[in-house]
Amino acid sequence: MSEAYEPAKPNKSSRWWMLPLVLPYLALCFPQVYARTTPMLLGFPFFYWYQFLWVVLTSTIMALVYRKLKI
Repeated sequence: MSEAYEPAKPNKSSRWWMLPLVLPYLALCFPQVYARTTPMLLGFPFFYWYQFLWVVLTSTIMALVYRKLKI
């Protein structure tokens, strides 16, 4: 009979790399902070480009955390 697969437990220092995953949540959790039209960027109100910026930043943060935890 084969042995059961047991995932590796992350060590304590690698858990700190999960902390940046909270940033997108905190940045977008309170829309009253960014629900305004100025400043505009390329004709887009702040409300829209701020959220889109966080889509890109979240992808980057997730990629960095994934690479650090993969090792």
